Amino acid sequence: MGRIVVVTTGGTIAGRRRGAGLAAGASGREVLSRAVVPPGVSVEVVDLCTLDSPLMTTARQLTLLRKVHQLFAREDVEGIVVTHGTDTLEETAFLLDLHHHDTRPVVFTGAQQPLDHPGDDDGRRNLHDALLVASAVTGAGTLVAFGGKLFAARGTVKSHTLAVDAFSSTEDGPIGEVRDGTVTLFKRPGRPAPIPMPPRTVPQLPLRVDMVMHHSDADPALLRAAVAGGARGVVLVATGAGNATPAFTAAVAEATAGGVLVALTTRVPGGPVAELYTNGGAVDLVAAGAVPTGLLRAGQARIAVLGALLASDEQAERRRLLHHVLALPAPYRAA
Repeated sequence: MGRIVVVTTGGTIAGRRRGAGLAAGASGREVLSRAVVPPGVSVEVVDLCTLDSPLMTTARQLTLLRKVHQLFAREDVEGIVVTHGTDTLEETAFLLDLHHHDTRPVVFTGAQQPLDHPGDDDGRRNLHDALLVASAVTGAGTLVAFGGKLFAARGTVKSHTLAVDAFSSTEDGPIGEVRDGTVTLFKRPGRPAPIPMPPRTVPQLPLRVDMVMHHSDADPALLRAAVAGGARGVVLVATGAGNATPAFTAAVAEATAGGVLVALTTRVPGGPVAELYTNGGAVDLVAAGAVPTGLLRAGQARIAVLGALLASDEQAERRRLLHHVLALPAPYRAA
């Protein structure tokens, strides 16, 4: 065990009651002062920002990404913990995982209960567990430690709005647990090779990547409006195994012909996108240029598109990178 750097970004774990509701406001040192640091772990705190989770932006995510890579340039750093609001945690964690090239871990955590919650809030327990994981696990990429469970960043979704056990995985369930001060890893996640880091200066942030949902009576007006509004990527949140209508197929073909990256996911909580149906189904949408996301849902599908757009200026390379990121990973293997 050695030095773990805690990078704080705000969220409920740094939240207090403010007027009629909750808002982030506590410093990283205040947050850390509530946690029990595991024996033998030396902690350094970096206050990056103090945001409520819905206020997270691409620019701030890229600042965090670069800070993590800067910290891993130091030999004395054995792991990094990121405290983050739960609403967008799955997006930021996945973005970091797409670029994660080090054997040392990045472990995201947060809380459902604020810092001034009466009694034993979940934030202090989650932070303790994340510190323990960051000091004990290697070679597993970016992870999420929450509610005593350990998840790979890829496939992690917030699955309950209020419960302290707030996260689950669309991929293959938790990969481990923290119990009685011990980290147990059940399996190691399959991960694609990391994609190139975005350039230092990214023009035209925010880079527009929109989501459009299919439903009964839906038409592609919003998809076309997104493209007309400057979207360089669109996530189509389809029904079933990835199905929409012939009108959506035509709109997807128009978008991809114009260089827009289109990812195809589903609004169904479980199961993969699958090319089963025609007449506007996934068979036709994929033929029109949409890239199926497998088990990834809308938030992380959008991050995959964003990552591909940021990694290259070449249209063909962007599409190749999107396929690379969205390809089903190698099967999980035993730890």
